[in-house]
Amino acid sequence: MTVFRSVLFAVLATFAGQAIAQTPAELDFVEKRIRPLLAERCFECHGPKKQELGLRLDSKAAMLKGGENGPVIVAKNPDASLLIQAVRQTGELKMPPKSKLTARQIADLVEWVKMGAPWPEASQAASDDARLKHWAFQPVQYPRPPQVRNPNAAIHNSIDRFIMAKLEEKGLRPSPPADKLTLIRRATFDLIGLPPTPEEIDAFLKDDSPEAFAKVVDRLLASPRYGERWGRYWLDLARFADTKGYVFFQDANYPWAYTYRDYVIESSNADLRYDRFLLEQLAADQLPDANRRSLRALGFLSLGGQFMNNVHDIIDDRIDVVARGLMGLTVTCARCHDHKFDPISQKDYYGLYGVFASSAEPEVPPLFDEPTPTRVYAAFRGELDAREKKLNDFIKAQYDLVVSGGRTRAAEYFMAVHAQGDQPVQDDFMLLSDGPDINPTMVKRWRAQLDRSRRKHDPVMAAWHALAALPEKEFAAKSKELIAGWVAKPDPAKPLNPLVVWSLAAKPVTSLNDVAKRYGELLNEADRIWLEARKADPKLTALPDPSMEQLRLVIHAPGAAANVPPGQLDDLELFPDRPSQGKLQEIRKAVEQWRVSGVGAPPRAHALVDRPEPYEPRVFLRGNPNQPGPGVSRHFPTVVAAARIEPFRVGSGRLEMAQAIVDPKNPLTARALVNRVWLHHFGQGLVRTPADFGLRSDPPTHPELLDHLASEFIRGGWSIKKLHRSIMLSATYCQASGSRDAESDPENRLLSRANRQRLDFEAMRDSLLAVAGRLDRKIGGPSARDLLSPGSTRRTLYGFVDRLQVPGLYRAFDFPSPDATSSQRDATTIPQQALYLMNGPFAAECARALMRRPDVAGLADPAQRIDRLYRICFGRAATTEEIALGRDYVGSGNGAVWERYAQALLNTNEFAFVD
Repeated sequence: MTVFRSVLFAVLATFAGQAIAQTPAELDFVEKRIRPLLAERCFECHGPKKQELGLRLDSKAAMLKGGENGPVIVAKNPDASLLIQAVRQTGELKMPPKSKLTARQIADLVEWVKMGAPWPEASQAASDDARLKHWAFQPVQYPRPPQVRNPNAAIHNSIDRFIMAKLEEKGLRPSPPADKLTLIRRATFDLIGLPPTPEEIDAFLKDDSPEAFAKVVDRLLASPRYGERWGRYWLDLARFADTKGYVFFQDANYPWAYTYRDYVIESSNADLRYDRFLLEQLAADQLPDANRRSLRALGFLSLGGQFMNNVHDIIDDRIDVVARGLMGLTVTCARCHDHKFDPISQKDYYGLYGVFASSAEPEVPPLFDEPTPTRVYAAFRGELDAREKKLNDFIKAQYDLVVSGGRTRAAEYFMAVHAQGDQPVQDDFMLLSDGPDINPTMVKRWRAQLDRSRRKHDPVMAAWHALAALPEKEFAAKSKELIAGWVAKPDPAKPLNPLVVWSLAAKPVTSLNDVAKRYGELLNEADRIWLEARKADPKLTALPDPSMEQLRLVIHAPGAAANVPPGQLDDLELFPDRPSQGKLQEIRKAVEQWRVSGVGAPPRAHALVDRPEPYEPRVFLRGNPNQPGPGVSRHFPTVVAAARIEPFRVGSGRLEMAQAIVDPKNPLTARALVNRVWLHHFGQGLVRTPADFGLRSDPPTHPELLDHLASEFIRGGWSIKKLHRSIMLSATYCQASGSRDAESDPENRLLSRANRQRLDFEAMRDSLLAVAGRLDRKIGGPSARDLLSPGSTRRTLYGFVDRLQVPGLYRAFDFPSPDATSSQRDATTIPQQALYLMNGPFAAECARALMRRPDVAGLADPAQRIDRLYRICFGRAATTEEIALGRDYVGSGNGAVWERYAQALLNTNEFAFVD
């Protein structure tokens, strides 16, 4: 152990002195994976209460002191690092000595070393006062638009005044207005993710009225395609997927995930108030004025990863998608310790933990539409009832077997607990066996009960603990002496149950196993007497014989190991062996398959409901659920709630949490939404870190504009469409994308020009289908599993997303991981993107379909055909030079040459980028 502690000490001292660039993502990784690991495995001996070898690992200052054995880590080279060799236990040094780290923990340490072993610097932390004064935690103000010095500046609305004032301050000028073709392409891709048709472009070019562009924006906002485009952005935020990730034996699919996607699209198209939109997604089941269709909205919480059914990780994910996704607040950094940067405590984290621990997914997802009573539905319902009865009967039989076995096989459980000694308790799934045996969960329950009875004198169990402590080799002699003393000289201060003493004294015990058998016989007898007495008198609450009553309570008292209320044991606890687990899954699969795909099966909502009794949260020390600390209330983070902080009192508190999020006084919610909408229009947010508004965030480039937009957003009834209109009708949005002021403002943070943006994967693929005339315009419905096949025509939004197998093509085009909330996509340019368009069968099929369009194929004149292709693909006429080049390429060739020419046009930057 000493060597391992020295190793860690040397590691931390080594990397602490290295000057390594640290990204926010790397520091998040350290806070969530590395620091908690060190806290769990090292702080007990090297924390604030105890410092063996003078070593303390809970502060940066302590880490900087250095180590005794020299460096044991080579930054970015895990295989050469002694630390990794030690935790892998491949050499002589095998650490930690009591139990090896899990594969995931080792992988996290390896990844950390590969990063260069980053660690948050002390200088990044701030005083509590400075934290509370951070801009994002201040109330949203309503700044008046500033005055602009240039009387000739193009000012369309208040947005332009804020932008222009900042440009004038820096001595910069805005770019001239974009031409009308650029403007309609920009607006159409922004709002519906599809290219404008030649007819739409012509109509706009011919409209010389001052309201021409406003009419285009209004038409696009009213399009049903708007909800598909902006719904996809929300699905990024909601970490939407059609599967659960790895979940052992269960069905990995979310069969009705698409109903949440449909809800998002419908709500976006209807311009549902954003505050109401959030209320429904967090607590639709508790809103008094909600209709059943809004239950679909709860997929926001329930469609995350299932993390191998680890309830603590599931709750952590839900806290993250709510706090970071909706408010830009990194609350989950406080799972294992108070947030190192922002004023968020562990109490705040577990206040929200209690909300989600008090909520559960119903075993049967609810219907959100009343099924039409037909013969088909009646037949479906009858078959479903029969299958569910078979499943429930199977589970009940196993429950009865486990619980009765917990009583009748007490002797075996006593010996199993004794055999474990001081070994740490394993998770149930690690105990999965090949055949029936004593139940591992019941072993854990008996172990907990025996531990309780050891800490406080128990008349029944005290004899067991005394005899279990005897050395095995001397057991026969010492047990005889001990039992004789109990018979001859009873201790009135610590009385023993006389039935236990008489049973042990009646016949010599030669081993602890003999003692366990005597206890088993006594408990079985008490159980038999109790069951017979209750049969004769159902109102009986206790046995008349006090000694027998003490024995009965060992197995029947509330909280006793063998007294488990129905519904408290999950699948792995009831069925810990592979054969019975396999049978359970077979029966359950039959139920689920019929419920999902049986003839007449109606769709359902992946919803949440409150548990009958709210969970009373406690802080988990160092994030370890096996080390509960002080109790806390279910409440909203204090930095946001400020003086309004009050414990949640109604059920789980989900509705109260949702109301606190959409409270106009909440400084984060409106700012975060306005910033994300701005980001999607301009390619960058006013705050460049849309998922983190804390102390590590980039400050807003235009803080007054951010607050102005947030205030107007709330005043305007939380209407996102009004926000779009305000942004898009500004002169700032309508600028050209030239290179003006590129040297003085290379990142265009002050917005002196528009930003050229590459189409994301969805818009690129959908545009290929649209110009080819192949786009399926059906809205909603189940996900398409064959989306990437050449023949698929559904919008990319409707593709089936498997958390465990996100297609490489999606990754190549920067599709976000569905494992976590994503407020902003990366924008990379790599060869695979061009290769997909050049060589992929999908692009080739679209090129062929483009040439088959009647308005293309029907043109015999090559020049007219080329011009038509340019109008379809780029929205403009082909130039004389372009027509000449096209004619030279196709010559008098056949259809294949024209298809290659069409595919070449689809490969151009003009098709894939928007100015």
